[in-house]
Amino acid sequence: MRATILENPWVKSVPTNRQALFLLPNVLESFYGGAAGGGKSEALLIGALMYIETQGYSALLLRRTYKDLSLPGALMDRANQWFRETDAHWDDEKKTWTFPPSMATLTFGYLESEKDKYRYQSSEFQFIGFDELTQFTESQYRYLFSRLRRLKDSPVPLRMRATSNPGGIGHEWVRQRFIVGNHPDRTFIPAKMTDNPHLDQDEYRRSLENLDPITRAQLERGDWDSKVAGTKFRAEWFEIVDSLPVTATKVRYWDLAATEAKKGKDPDYTVGALLGMVTEGGKGGTRPRYTFYITDIRRTRSSPAAVENLIRKTAEMDGKAVPIWMEQEPGASGVNTIAYYARVLLGYNFHGFRNTGSKEVRANPVSSQAEAGNIKLVRGNWIGPFLDEAESFPMGDHDDQVDAVAGAFEHIIPVAQDAVLIYDAMSEVRLDL
Repeated sequence: MRATILENPWVKSVPTNRQALFLLPNVLESFYGGAAGGGKSEALLIGALMYIETQGYSALLLRRTYKDLSLPGALMDRANQWFRETDAHWDDEKKTWTFPPSMATLTFGYLESEKDKYRYQSSEFQFIGFDELTQFTESQYRYLFSRLRRLKDSPVPLRMRATSNPGGIGHEWVRQRFIVGNHPDRTFIPAKMTDNPHLDQDEYRRSLENLDPITRAQLERGDWDSKVAGTKFRAEWFEIVDSLPVTATKVRYWDLAATEAKKGKDPDYTVGALLGMVTEGGKGGTRPRYTFYITDIRRTRSSPAAVENLIRKTAEMDGKAVPIWMEQEPGASGVNTIAYYARVLLGYNFHGFRNTGSKEVRANPVSSQAEAGNIKLVRGNWIGPFLDEAESFPMGDHDDQVDAVAGAFEHIIPVAQDAVLIYDAMSEVRLDL
Protein backbone atom coordinates (compact mmCIF):
# COMPACT_ATOMS: atom_id res chain seq x y z
CA MET A 1 0.00 0.00 0.00
CA ARG A 2 2.85 2.40 0.75
CA ALA A 3 4.64 1.76 -2.54
CA THR A 4 1.54 1.69 -4.73
CA ILE A 5 -0.44 4.52 -3.11
CA LEU A 6 1.32 6.66 -0.50
CA GLU A 7 4.56 6.97 -2.49
CA ASN A 8 2.84 6.92 -5.89
CA PRO A 9 3.32 10.37 -7.52
CA TRP A 10 0.16 9.97 -9.60
CA VAL A 11 -2.17 9.42 -6.63
CA LYS A 12 -3.26 12.83 -5.36
CA SER A 13 -5.29 11.70 -2.37
CA VAL A 14 -4.68 9.71 0.81
CA PRO A 15 -7.29 6.96 1.15
CA THR A 16 -9.45 6.64 4.24
CA ASN A 17 -9.32 3.42 6.26
CA ARG A 18 -12.39 2.04 4.53
CA GLN A 19 -11.10 2.99 1.08
CA ALA A 20 -7.83 1.24 1.93
CA LEU A 21 -9.70 -1.97 2.75
CA PHE A 22 -11.40 -1.77 -0.62
CA LEU A 23 -8.08 -1.26 -2.39
CA LEU A 24 -6.23 -4.21 -0.85
CA PRO A 25 -5.01 -6.31 -3.79
CA ASN A 26 -5.33 -9.72 -2.12
CA VAL A 27 -8.72 -10.61 -3.66
CA LEU A 28 -9.93 -10.74 -7.25
CA GLU A 29 -13.21 -8.88 -6.62
CA SER A 30 -14.04 -6.12 -4.18
CA PHE A 31 -17.17 -4.02 -3.93
CA TYR A 32 -17.36 -0.71 -2.06
CA GLY A 33 -21.04 0.07 -1.77
CA GLY A 34 -23.68 1.76 0.30
CA ALA A 35 -24.39 5.33 1.28
CA ALA A 36 -23.87 8.23 -1.10
CA GLY A 37 -20.97 10.56 -0.39
CA GLY A 38 -18.61 7.88 0.92
CA GLY A 39 -15.78 8.64 -1.51
CA LYS A 40 -16.39 5.62 -3.70
CA SER A 41 -15.43 7.13 -7.08
CA GLU A 42 -12.19 8.52 -5.71
CA ALA A 43 -11.33 5.11 -4.26
CA LEU A 44 -11.89 3.57 -7.69
CA LEU A 45 -9.54 6.05 -9.34
CA ILE A 46 -6.87 5.38 -6.72
CA GLY A 47 -7.22 1.66 -7.31
CA ALA A 48 -6.73 2.07 -11.04
CA LEU A 49 -3.49 4.00 -10.42
CA MET A 50 -1.88 1.66 -7.91
CA TYR A 51 0.36 -0.09 -10.48
CA ILE A 52 0.52 2.70 -13.03
CA GLU A 53 4.35 2.84 -12.77
CA THR A 54 4.63 -0.76 -13.95
CA GLN A 55 5.52 -1.21 -17.62
CA GLY A 56 2.75 -2.83 -19.64
CA TYR A 57 0.04 -2.11 -17.05
CA SER A 58 -3.43 -1.19 -18.31
CA ALA A 59 -6.51 -0.13 -16.34
CA LEU A 60 -10.10 0.45 -17.44
CA LEU A 61 -12.73 2.53 -15.61
CA LEU A 62 -16.35 2.19 -16.70
CA ARG A 63 -19.63 4.05 -16.34
CA ARG A 64 -22.89 3.10 -18.00
CA THR A 65 -22.94 6.09 -20.38
CA TYR A 66 -20.40 8.56 -21.71
CA LYS A 67 -22.43 11.38 -20.16
CA ASP A 68 -21.96 9.77 -16.74
CA LEU A 69 -18.21 9.68 -17.31
CA SER A 70 -17.92 13.33 -18.32
CA LEU A 71 -20.10 15.01 -15.69
CA PRO A 72 -18.41 17.55 -13.37
CA GLY A 73 -16.82 15.69 -10.49
CA ALA A 74 -17.17 12.33 -12.25
CA LEU A 75 -14.27 10.01 -13.05
CA MET A 76 -12.87 11.72 -16.17
CA ASP A 77 -13.20 15.19 -14.67
CA ARG A 78 -11.47 14.09 -11.47
CA ALA A 79 -8.64 12.46 -13.41
CA ASN A 80 -8.22 15.61 -15.49
CA GLN A 81 -7.86 17.66 -12.32
CA TRP A 82 -5.13 15.31 -11.10
CA PHE A 83 -3.12 14.94 -14.33
CA ARG A 84 -3.59 18.02 -16.53
CA GLU A 85 -0.53 19.79 -15.10
CA THR A 86 1.66 16.68 -15.28
CA ASP A 87 3.64 14.82 -17.98
CA ALA A 88 0.81 12.34 -18.48
CA HIS A 89 -0.62 12.41 -22.02
CA TRP A 90 -4.36 12.49 -22.76
CA ASP A 91 -5.69 10.93 -25.99
CA ASP A 92 -9.16 12.39 -26.40
CA GLU A 93 -10.15 10.00 -29.18
CA LYS A 94 -9.30 6.89 -27.17
CA LYS A 95 -10.22 8.50 -23.83
CA THR A 96 -6.91 7.26 -22.45
CA TRP A 97 -4.19 8.68 -20.21
CA THR A 98 -0.64 7.41 -20.81
CA PHE A 99 1.89 7.77 -17.98
CA PRO A 100 5.65 8.15 -18.48
CA PRO A 101 8.09 6.54 -18.09
CA SER A 102 6.22 3.22 -17.78
CA MET A 103 3.81 4.11 -20.63
CA ALA A 104 1.09 2.38 -18.65
CA THR A 105 -2.46 3.42 -19.55
CA LEU A 106 -5.71 4.36 -17.88
CA THR A 107 -8.73 4.17 -20.20
CA PHE A 108 -12.27 5.42 -19.60
CA GLY A 109 -15.14 3.53 -21.20
CA TYR A 110 -18.87 2.97 -21.06
CA LEU A 111 -21.37 0.17 -21.71
CA GLU A 112 -24.49 1.98 -22.81
CA SER A 113 -26.09 -1.04 -24.48
CA GLU A 114 -25.70 -4.73 -23.86
CA LYS A 115 -23.64 -5.24 -27.01
CA ASP A 116 -21.15 -2.51 -26.04
CA LYS A 117 -19.29 -5.04 -23.93
CA TYR A 118 -17.96 -6.60 -27.14
CA ARG A 119 -16.05 -3.39 -27.93
CA TYR A 120 -13.47 -4.65 -25.44
CA GLN A 121 -13.19 -8.23 -26.70
CA SER A 122 -9.69 -7.72 -28.12
CA SER A 123 -8.39 -5.76 -25.10
CA GLU A 124 -6.62 -6.87 -21.95
CA PHE A 125 -6.45 -5.10 -18.62
CA GLN A 126 -5.04 -5.88 -15.20
CA PHE A 127 -7.55 -3.62 -13.45
CA ILE A 128 -11.21 -3.05 -14.34
CA GLY A 129 -13.37 -0.75 -12.27
CA PHE A 130 -17.14 -0.25 -12.48
CA ASP A 131 -18.48 3.00 -11.06
CA GLU A 132 -22.15 2.73 -9.99
CA LEU A 133 -22.31 -1.00 -10.61
CA THR A 134 -26.09 -1.19 -10.09
CA GLN A 135 -26.53 0.72 -13.37
CA PHE A 136 -25.03 -2.24 -15.26
CA THR A 137 -26.42 -5.66 -16.10
CA GLU A 138 -24.88 -8.76 -14.58
CA SER A 139 -23.96 -10.07 -18.03
CA GLN A 140 -21.95 -6.91 -18.76
CA TYR A 141 -20.07 -7.26 -15.50
CA ARG A 142 -19.35 -10.95 -15.89
CA TYR A 143 -18.22 -10.59 -19.51
CA LEU A 144 -15.50 -8.11 -18.58
CA PHE A 145 -13.76 -10.81 -16.54
CA SER A 146 -12.66 -12.21 -19.90
CA ARG A 147 -10.61 -9.01 -20.39
CA LEU A 148 -8.61 -9.47 -17.16
CA ARG A 149 -5.26 -10.88 -18.29
CA ARG A 150 -1.56 -10.51 -17.56
CA LEU A 151 1.79 -11.93 -18.62
CA LYS A 152 2.93 -15.07 -16.83
CA ASP A 153 5.61 -13.41 -14.68
CA SER A 154 3.86 -10.10 -14.11
CA PRO A 155 4.00 -8.75 -10.53
CA VAL A 156 0.66 -6.96 -11.01
CA PRO A 157 -2.41 -8.71 -9.52
CA LEU A 158 -5.58 -8.99 -11.55
CA ARG A 159 -8.33 -6.94 -9.92
CA MET A 160 -12.01 -6.32 -10.54
CA ARG A 161 -13.28 -3.43 -8.43
CA ALA A 162 -16.72 -1.82 -8.26
CA THR A 163 -18.58 0.86 -6.35
CA SER A 164 -22.25 1.76 -6.11
CA ASN A 165 -25.17 3.02 -4.08
CA PRO A 166 -28.18 0.72 -3.59
CA GLY A 167 -30.99 1.01 -6.13
CA GLY A 168 -30.90 0.97 -9.92
CA ILE A 169 -31.58 -1.73 -12.48
CA GLY A 170 -28.86 -4.00 -11.10
CA HIS A 171 -29.70 -3.65 -7.40
CA GLU A 172 -30.77 -7.24 -6.89
CA TRP A 173 -27.96 -9.04 -8.69
CA VAL A 174 -25.34 -6.83 -7.02
CA ARG A 175 -26.95 -7.47 -3.63
CA GLN A 176 -26.96 -11.22 -4.26
CA ARG A 177 -23.36 -11.30 -5.48
CA PHE A 178 -21.72 -9.16 -2.82
CA ILE A 179 -23.98 -8.54 0.18
CA VAL A 180 -25.85 -11.85 0.45
CA GLY A 181 -23.30 -14.13 -1.19
CA ASN A 182 -20.11 -15.42 0.43
CA HIS A 183 -17.08 -16.13 -1.74
CA PRO A 184 -13.39 -16.28 -0.70
CA ASP A 185 -12.23 -14.20 -3.69
CA ARG A 186 -14.93 -11.55 -3.23
CA THR A 187 -15.22 -8.86 -0.54
CA PHE A 188 -17.83 -6.27 0.34
CA ILE A 189 -16.80 -3.02 2.01
CA PRO A 190 -19.82 -1.05 3.31
CA ALA A 191 -19.65 2.64 2.40
CA LYS A 192 -20.88 5.23 4.88
CA MET A 193 -21.39 8.94 4.53
CA THR A 194 -19.13 9.49 7.54
CA ASP A 195 -16.24 7.83 5.69
CA ASN A 196 -15.67 10.98 3.60
CA PRO A 197 -14.02 13.74 5.66
CA HIS A 198 -14.35 16.23 2.76
CA LEU A 199 -18.15 16.03 2.56
CA ASP A 200 -20.45 18.57 4.24
CA GLN A 201 -22.52 15.80 5.80
CA ASP A 202 -25.13 17.96 7.53
CA GLU A 203 -25.92 19.84 4.35
CA TYR A 204 -26.09 16.63 2.33
CA ARG A 205 -28.47 15.05 4.84
CA ARG A 206 -30.76 18.04 4.49
CA SER A 207 -30.78 17.49 0.74
CA LEU A 208 -31.66 13.82 1.18
CA GLU A 209 -34.68 14.72 3.31
CA ASN A 210 -36.51 15.61 0.09
CA LEU A 211 -36.39 12.00 -1.13
CA ASP A 212 -38.93 9.23 -0.63
CA PRO A 213 -38.24 6.98 2.40
CA ILE A 214 -36.88 4.05 0.35
CA THR A 215 -34.41 6.10 -1.70
CA ARG A 216 -33.38 8.07 1.36
CA ALA A 217 -32.61 4.87 3.29
CA GLN A 218 -30.56 3.60 0.38
CA LEU A 219 -28.50 6.77 -0.08
CA GLU A 220 -28.18 7.98 3.51
CA ARG A 221 -27.69 4.67 5.30
CA GLY A 222 -26.58 2.47 2.41
CA ASP A 223 -29.49 0.14 3.13
CA TRP A 224 -29.48 -2.72 0.62
CA ASP A 225 -32.61 -4.30 2.09
CA SER A 226 -34.88 -1.26 1.68
CA LYS A 227 -37.38 -1.84 -1.08
CA VAL A 228 -40.90 -0.92 -2.03
CA ALA A 229 -43.40 -2.93 0.01
CA GLY A 230 -46.13 -4.64 -1.97
CA THR A 231 -49.60 -5.76 -0.93
CA LYS A 232 -50.12 -9.09 -2.72
CA PHE A 233 -47.35 -11.52 -1.73
CA ARG A 234 -45.04 -12.45 1.12
CA ALA A 235 -41.96 -14.60 0.74
CA GLU A 236 -42.92 -16.81 3.69
CA TRP A 237 -46.07 -17.96 1.87
CA PHE A 238 -43.97 -19.96 -0.60
CA GLU A 239 -42.44 -23.28 0.40
CA ILE A 240 -39.27 -24.15 -1.52
CA VAL A 241 -39.06 -27.77 -2.65
CA ASP A 242 -36.41 -29.74 -4.48
CA SER A 243 -38.43 -31.09 -7.39
CA LEU A 244 -41.74 -31.14 -9.23
CA PRO A 245 -43.82 -34.31 -8.77
CA VAL A 246 -43.77 -36.48 -11.89
CA THR A 247 -47.58 -36.52 -11.99
CA ALA A 248 -47.82 -32.74 -12.43
CA THR A 249 -49.62 -31.07 -15.31
CA LYS A 250 -47.45 -28.25 -16.75
CA VAL A 251 -47.97 -25.03 -18.68
CA ARG A 252 -45.41 -22.46 -19.90
CA TYR A 253 -46.58 -18.85 -20.32
CA TRP A 254 -44.58 -16.09 -22.02
CA ASP A 255 -44.96 -12.36 -21.41
CA LEU A 256 -43.01 -10.60 -24.17
CA ALA A 257 -41.13 -7.31 -23.93
CA ALA A 258 -39.90 -5.47 -26.99
CA THR A 259 -36.93 -3.60 -25.53
CA GLU A 260 -33.41 -4.64 -24.59
CA ALA A 261 -31.59 -2.87 -21.75
CA LYS A 262 -29.76 0.20 -23.04
CA LYS A 263 -28.96 3.83 -22.34
CA GLY A 264 -29.19 3.35 -18.61
CA LYS A 265 -32.92 2.69 -18.76
CA ASP A 266 -34.85 -0.02 -16.95
CA PRO A 267 -37.17 -1.66 -19.52
CA ASP A 268 -39.46 -4.62 -18.97
CA TYR A 269 -38.27 -8.23 -19.21
CA THR A 270 -39.41 -10.99 -21.49
CA VAL A 271 -40.46 -13.69 -19.03
CA GLY A 272 -41.46 -17.32 -19.45
CA ALA A 273 -42.95 -19.02 -16.37
CA LEU A 274 -43.34 -22.79 -16.13
CA LEU A 275 -46.16 -23.76 -13.76
CA GLY A 276 -47.01 -27.26 -12.60
CA MET A 277 -50.19 -28.51 -10.91
CA VAL A 278 -50.77 -31.69 -8.92
CA THR A 279 -54.25 -33.02 -8.09
CA GLU A 280 -54.68 -34.91 -4.83
CA GLY A 281 -57.79 -36.58 -3.48
CA GLY A 282 -61.06 -36.58 -5.38
CA LYS A 283 -61.81 -40.19 -4.49
CA GLY A 284 -64.03 -41.78 -1.92
CA GLY A 285 -66.17 -38.68 -1.42
CA THR A 286 -63.29 -36.23 -0.91
CA ARG A 287 -63.00 -33.04 -2.90
CA PRO A 288 -59.81 -32.70 -5.01
CA ARG A 289 -57.01 -30.51 -3.67
CA TYR A 290 -54.70 -28.68 -6.05
CA THR A 291 -51.09 -27.78 -5.38
CA PHE A 292 -49.23 -25.49 -7.76
CA TYR A 293 -45.49 -25.48 -8.42
CA ILE A 294 -43.67 -22.55 -9.98
CA THR A 295 -41.01 -24.71 -11.55
CA ASP A 296 -38.87 -22.38 -13.62
CA ILE A 297 -38.74 -18.75 -14.71
CA ARG A 298 -36.72 -17.62 -17.73
CA ARG A 299 -36.30 -13.89 -18.25
CA THR A 300 -34.20 -11.66 -20.46
CA ARG A 301 -33.87 -8.17 -21.85
CA SER A 302 -32.42 -8.91 -25.24
CA SER A 303 -32.76 -8.36 -28.96
CA PRO A 304 -35.72 -9.95 -30.78
CA ALA A 305 -33.43 -12.62 -32.21
CA ALA A 306 -32.09 -13.53 -28.76
CA VAL A 307 -35.62 -13.64 -27.32
CA GLU A 308 -36.75 -15.93 -30.14
CA ASN A 309 -33.80 -18.23 -29.52
CA LEU A 310 -34.55 -18.37 -25.77
CA ILE A 311 -38.21 -19.24 -26.38
CA ARG A 312 -37.37 -21.94 -28.91
CA LYS A 313 -34.65 -23.50 -26.72
CA THR A 314 -36.93 -23.40 -23.67
CA ALA A 315 -39.67 -25.20 -25.61
CA GLU A 316 -37.17 -27.90 -26.57
CA MET A 317 -36.18 -28.37 -22.92
CA ASP A 318 -39.78 -28.40 -21.67
CA GLY A 319 -40.83 -30.93 -24.27
CA LYS A 320 -43.78 -31.10 -26.64
CA ALA A 321 -46.15 -32.29 -23.93
CA VAL A 322 -46.07 -28.85 -22.27
CA PRO A 323 -48.58 -26.34 -23.72
CA ILE A 324 -47.13 -22.91 -24.48
CA TRP A 325 -49.20 -19.76 -24.13
CA MET A 326 -48.08 -16.25 -25.06
CA GLU A 327 -49.69 -12.91 -24.31
CA GLN A 328 -51.03 -11.29 -27.46
CA GLU A 329 -50.71 -7.51 -27.53
CA PRO A 330 -53.60 -5.47 -28.97
CA GLY A 331 -53.71 -4.58 -32.66
CA ALA A 332 -52.24 -6.01 -35.82
CA SER A 333 -48.72 -6.19 -34.41
CA GLY A 334 -49.92 -8.54 -31.68
CA VAL A 335 -51.64 -10.78 -34.22
CA ASN A 336 -48.50 -10.84 -36.36
CA THR A 337 -46.30 -11.71 -33.36
CA ILE A 338 -48.46 -14.70 -32.44
CA ALA A 339 -48.54 -15.85 -36.07
CA TYR A 340 -44.76 -15.57 -36.23
CA TYR A 341 -44.21 -17.63 -33.07
CA ALA A 342 -46.69 -20.22 -34.28
CA ARG A 343 -44.20 -20.82 -37.11
CA VAL A 344 -41.17 -20.69 -34.79
CA LEU A 345 -42.82 -23.25 -32.48
CA LEU A 346 -44.26 -25.43 -35.22
CA GLY A 347 -44.98 -28.86 -33.78
CA TYR A 348 -45.59 -27.55 -30.24
CA ASN A 349 -48.93 -26.95 -28.54
CA PHE A 350 -48.75 -23.15 -28.87
CA HIS A 351 -51.48 -20.54 -28.34
CA GLY A 352 -51.78 -16.78 -28.21
CA PHE A 353 -53.98 -15.13 -25.61
CA ARG A 354 -55.47 -11.65 -25.24
CA ASN A 355 -55.43 -10.63 -21.57
CA THR A 356 -58.21 -8.53 -20.10
CA GLY A 357 -58.22 -6.56 -16.87
CA SER A 358 -55.30 -5.10 -14.96
CA LYS A 359 -52.20 -7.07 -14.00
CA GLU A 360 -53.13 -6.63 -10.35
CA VAL A 361 -56.55 -8.21 -10.89
CA ARG A 362 -55.02 -11.10 -12.83
CA ALA A 363 -52.58 -11.71 -9.98
CA ASN A 364 -55.32 -11.95 -7.32
CA PRO A 365 -55.97 -15.72 -7.74
CA VAL A 366 -52.22 -16.39 -7.49
CA SER A 367 -51.99 -14.26 -4.35
CA SER A 368 -54.93 -16.10 -2.79
CA GLN A 369 -53.47 -19.54 -3.47
CA ALA A 370 -50.04 -18.45 -2.25
CA GLU A 371 -51.46 -17.16 1.03
CA ALA A 372 -53.24 -20.49 1.48
CA GLY A 373 -49.91 -22.30 1.10
CA ASN A 374 -50.89 -23.96 -2.16
CA ILE A 375 -48.03 -22.61 -4.30
CA LYS A 376 -44.55 -24.05 -3.96
CA LEU A 377 -41.29 -23.00 -5.62
CA VAL A 378 -38.99 -25.61 -7.17
CA ARG A 379 -35.46 -24.78 -6.12
CA GLY A 380 -33.47 -22.72 -8.64
CA ASN A 381 -31.46 -19.51 -9.00
CA TRP A 382 -34.57 -17.70 -10.29
CA ILE A 383 -36.26 -17.73 -6.87
CA GLY A 384 -34.50 -14.69 -5.37
CA PRO A 385 -35.41 -12.27 -8.20
CA PHE A 386 -38.96 -13.64 -8.30
CA LEU A 387 -39.59 -13.17 -4.59
CA ASP A 388 -38.12 -9.68 -4.66
CA GLU A 389 -40.49 -8.71 -7.45
CA ALA A 390 -43.48 -10.46 -5.86
CA GLU A 391 -43.01 -8.79 -2.49
CA SER A 392 -42.98 -5.35 -4.11
CA PHE A 393 -45.94 -6.07 -6.44
CA PRO A 394 -47.81 -4.02 -7.63
CA MET A 395 -45.81 -0.96 -6.52
CA GLY A 396 -42.36 -2.17 -7.62
CA ASP A 397 -40.46 -1.23 -10.74
CA HIS A 398 -41.25 -4.52 -12.47
CA ASP A 399 -44.15 -6.95 -12.61
CA ASP A 400 -43.20 -9.19 -15.53
CA GLN A 401 -42.54 -12.36 -13.52
CA VAL A 402 -45.74 -12.05 -11.52
CA ASP A 403 -47.68 -11.40 -14.72
CA ALA A 404 -46.19 -14.47 -16.43
CA VAL A 405 -47.04 -16.66 -13.43
CA ALA A 406 -50.59 -15.24 -13.41
CA GLY A 407 -50.89 -16.05 -17.11
CA ALA A 408 -49.74 -19.63 -16.57
CA PHE A 409 -52.09 -19.92 -13.60
CA GLU A 410 -55.04 -18.77 -15.71
CA HIS A 411 -54.38 -21.48 -18.31
CA ILE A 412 -53.70 -24.33 -15.93
CA ILE A 413 -56.79 -23.61 -13.83
CA PRO A 414 -59.31 -24.81 -16.48
CA VAL A 415 -57.77 -28.28 -16.15
CA ALA A 416 -58.50 -28.14 -12.42
CA GLN A 417 -62.02 -26.81 -13.02
CA ASP A 418 -62.79 -29.65 -15.42
CA ALA A 419 -61.68 -32.11 -12.76
CA VAL A 420 -63.97 -30.48 -10.19
CA LEU A 421 -66.97 -30.67 -12.57
CA ILE A 422 -66.32 -34.35 -13.19
CA TYR A 423 -66.00 -34.94 -9.45
CA ASP A 424 -69.25 -33.06 -8.71
CA ALA A 425 -71.09 -34.91 -11.46
CA MET A 426 -69.95 -38.27 -10.10
CA SER A 427 -71.04 -37.25 -6.59
CA GLU A 428 -74.52 -36.43 -7.86
CA VAL A 429 -74.72 -39.83 -9.53
CA ARG A 430 -73.78 -41.51 -6.27
CA LEU A 431 -76.43 -39.52 -4.41
CA ASP A 432 -79.08 -40.55 -6.95
CA LEU A 433 -78.10 -44.17 -6.50
